[in-house]
Amino acid sequence: MCLVYPVLSAIAAGYQVQAVMDASGSPSKLAEDVSWRRMENAGAILTATDLVIAELGQDWSTSVGSQLIQVLFQHVLPSISA
Repeated sequence: MCLVYPVLSAIAAGYQVQAVMDASGSPSKLAEDVSWRRMENAGAILTATDLVIAELGQDWSTSVGSQLIQVLFQHVLPSISA
């Protein structure tokens, strides 16, 4: 999984890291499971694209929140359910 080493490097440099798990991939289920555990054990917060968008939106009643929810429903959720 190409996300592991940048995540570990950022944590080692003192950053708080959120690893967006549905934005990367692994060649096998075993590689994915091990990668997830390794990042989480190092202190990364494992998350998903829809959760990042929801966190950025914070308040769906604002104009920014409204725009983000449109992105979520038009572009993110359809690709996840496909």
